[in-house]
Amino acid sequence: MVQFHEHIITELLEDSNGGLVVLSSGLALSKLIASLLILHSSSQGTLLLLSPSSTSLKSKITFHLKTLNPQFYQIPAEITADLHAPHRHALYTSGNAFFITPRILIVDLLTNKLPTSKIAGIIILNAHSLSETSTEAFIVRIFRSLNRGAYVRAFSDKPHAMVSGFAKAERTMKCLHVRKLHLWPRFQVYVSQELERDPPEVVDIRVPMSRYMVGIQKAIVEVMDACLKEMRKTNKVDVEDLTVENGLFKSFDEIVRRQLDPIWHTLGKKTKQLVSDLKTLRKLLDYLVRYDAVTYLKYLDTLRVSESFRSVWIFAEASYKIFDYAKKRVFHLVRADGVKFNESSKSVKNKKRRTKGDDKDIEEAVDGTSSSSSNAGLILEEVLEEAPKWKVLRNVLEEVEEERQKQGMLREEVLAEGEDTNNGIVLVACKDERSCLQLEECITNGPKKVMHEEWKKYLLNKVQLRDIVNKKKKPKDPKPKGFGILDGVTPIKPVQSAETTSISKQEHDALLAAASKLRNIAENDHVGEDTPQPDSGGQGRAKRKRKVGIRNDPVILDGSGVQNNNKAQSTSDKIGMSDSKNKIDEDETNPISAGRFCETMQGETSVENIVLRRHTNPDAAARNGKSLPPVYFYALESDQPILDILKPSIVIVYHPDMTFVREIEVYKAENPSKRLKVYFIFYEDSSEVQKFEASIRRENGAFESLIRQKSLMMIPVDQSGHSLGLNSTLESDLNTPQNFVTRKAGGRKEAEKEMQVIVDMREFMSSLPNVLHQKGMNIIPVTLEVGDYILSPLICVERKSIQDLFMSFTSGRLYHQVETMVRYYRIPVLLIEFSQDKSFSFQSASDIGDDVTPNSIISKLSLLALHFPRLRIIWSRSLHATAEIFASLKANQDEPDETKAIRVGVPSEEGIVENDVRAENYNTSAVEFLRRCPGVTDSNYRAIMDGCKSLAELALLPVEKLAELMGGHKAARTLRDFLDAKYPTLL
Repeated sequence: MVQFHEHIITELLEDSNGGLVVLSSGLALSKLIASLLILHSSSQGTLLLLSPSSTSLKSKITFHLKTLNPQFYQIPAEITADLHAPHRHALYTSGNAFFITPRILIVDLLTNKLPTSKIAGIIILNAHSLSETSTEAFIVRIFRSLNRGAYVRAFSDKPHAMVSGFAKAERTMKCLHVRKLHLWPRFQVYVSQELERDPPEVVDIRVPMSRYMVGIQKAIVEVMDACLKEMRKTNKVDVEDLTVENGLFKSFDEIVRRQLDPIWHTLGKKTKQLVSDLKTLRKLLDYLVRYDAVTYLKYLDTLRVSESFRSVWIFAEASYKIFDYAKKRVFHLVRADGVKFNESSKSVKNKKRRTKGDDKDIEEAVDGTSSSSSNAGLILEEVLEEAPKWKVLRNVLEEVEEERQKQGMLREEVLAEGEDTNNGIVLVACKDERSCLQLEECITNGPKKVMHEEWKKYLLNKVQLRDIVNKKKKPKDPKPKGFGILDGVTPIKPVQSAETTSISKQEHDALLAAASKLRNIAENDHVGEDTPQPDSGGQGRAKRKRKVGIRNDPVILDGSGVQNNNKAQSTSDKIGMSDSKNKIDEDETNPISAGRFCETMQGETSVENIVLRRHTNPDAAARNGKSLPPVYFYALESDQPILDILKPSIVIVYHPDMTFVREIEVYKAENPSKRLKVYFIFYEDSSEVQKFEASIRRENGAFESLIRQKSLMMIPVDQSGHSLGLNSTLESDLNTPQNFVTRKAGGRKEAEKEMQVIVDMREFMSSLPNVLHQKGMNIIPVTLEVGDYILSPLICVERKSIQDLFMSFTSGRLYHQVETMVRYYRIPVLLIEFSQDKSFSFQSASDIGDDVTPNSIISKLSLLALHFPRLRIIWSRSLHATAEIFASLKANQDEPDETKAIRVGVPSEEGIVENDVRAENYNTSAVEFLRRCPGVTDSNYRAIMDGCKSLAELALLPVEKLAELMGGHKAARTLRDFLDAKYPTLL
């Protein structure tokens, strides 16, 4: 264990009340929690850990528990809704540590199924996501009122999230009822001393970006700047936040949306579009340094199609350069006679380019014989610019292998001695799974081959799209058109008509020609065999998903059309990993096996499970003359304790990430004797470097702000929760009428009755039960068949957030829910609840049309109100407003009956019970039939039901009796005529 972890634990154990710990990201929070769990003894009582939203943190804690103390067999199990109440009670009293979902814990606390005296404390792992209305705050408030001796320890490793909003840290401490704030930034004395005492050897490699990459980056930053200037003109956003540096982070969207949400309905379409444009531009900047040239162009193509109509950034001056340079990185157009095709005068000057890939698998240049025009055809000349980092990575790996051979470390020895301090394992850390797969292919097959594979997929996609479009169009002319294109050459029209032909059209035709030629080669060479699908690798612009298990070997075409199953062989073997010893067992017979470490998540089989892959390929070494070491690729997104699993001696950080850098520092501090060398590969003067440095600055700024807040913080004496009684949250003026006068018993207050609300179990995912409890209402959690909240024997409420309302209308669920409420309760209520920080506006004025349309949400609501006239629709602007509405609705009502509420709508097995309101008591189809009869209305159908027992009895009633029941002779005559009407026959 690192020493600063010991300091943190000592500080926490000193205070029996607990505390809030904020760490720098990457300082091994999971290891700290595991150490705390090992120190916990069953004699203290049961320890509950609130399950974090991310499963990776949970899996990391269990992994560290196994490695820190192999004898520690009590790995925390998870308490979920699947376990029955007696089983849960047994676990609560066992004295062990458990993960528990907040929803189950709050329900068990409210129903008194949790023996609070047996609980030693609660650990909360995501303190930065807490608020006054969150379920965790509700749990702590009730828990503190029942057990004042237990501790609450909260942890967070996202300091920048702890400073968003006004006095976030102080408010979090208040709702957790803790008095101590422990701050552990990277610059804290103990932390910096320990991490810098024996640092790893670091090699910082700055790779210059290619000229076109620099051009694209410059253009994107220009467009971003232009968008931000437009945003500033709105006068609706705080100007300080609107900087390009902030725009590099995901949180930038949240900053802007948080400021604009309350006035979102008043914004014009342009401003709303600017917010989404900034998000798109941030992705473009990120993907530029992350993905290869062809994939980047493919992504730009999809953007052009999806965003060209409404987008603002596409019309900015510099955006043309983005598309132009991205194309020039992949291909340029040349006439068949070898003259470079001159693009329009508007384009950037044609610069002489040195192409990196000279060998061409696809030979598009064919004779212009098929072109009937006098001019030569247009063909594509490949450029296929490789990512500059690829070559650098290869050089680094070769250098590593040379060093290993100098030291006399042979690969066989390394495989035999997995536990050696310098085991020679090389780990390459990339941002995502897709980058890992591509780098692996680069090292195995060479970068040129990878680029050609991507290029082929790109062209084949073009052909597929063309085929889809052609299928949709009906053939008007039987004559075949475009024969020149399909043969691989685009005919250029004579000079007089050339002015009207757009460059993009000619370019598109040239792409199709190349793709068709490629497909023809494939079909000719593989008669009777399956043609490879262009998406055989499942490649898109985002991460690539793979399923672990048996998979078919993909058919990969070389340029010559020869099948290549190289990749399938190189990734076939697997590494098995034992839990007890942290050793990797390899296939002894095949040292050149590609390994794959699979971290299976509990209960989730379809989740992407591949974390890293290892390979050494003799073919690659033979081709390039230099051998390479065994390499493991790790996707940072998978968030696994990879350094502790593999224990590498060389780490290559391909995509820099602040959290991972800290993890490397902690790993080195824990293993001071191990020789560790770290290579950082940055693009020089790129957004990558800027983002990395900005993330460190941002975290330091957040800690400085927290330190300042801590020095000025005012903590009430009773914040430890010792003065919390069961009814301490009751608001004194809740039931007090405004106009109390002395005539009423001298102004003496009436004895206050405790308000009760029956709440459906599923509603504990929302924060409303917490707010109702704060208002002093007694919450009774049960499983309801009808409605979400029962306020009285007459009032039933179905609560919908805006998002949920739209989804319920789409699925048709809402109609069914309202139908059952109307059937069983006299006052059915549909509560539409808005978020407090968003605008209290259902739709912008510009979105509401004049006509009634089936897709309009307003039309759907109107139909619902017309169909169920007794349904009350209540609009609430926030959670607190809802609590006020509930209090006023309950003012003169009886308290709801829990046993009756549970039985409503539940089908009975023993038959109909007297005075019961179960579904079987109503012959719903007969009631529906009655309501559809002429003369029967919503105002009189209940009177008819009271007056006669069945439809058969109704048919025999005389008109006078019907008039009495239906409230008029006219309605009675209409019904009687309908019942007596002769059935028409065909005879």
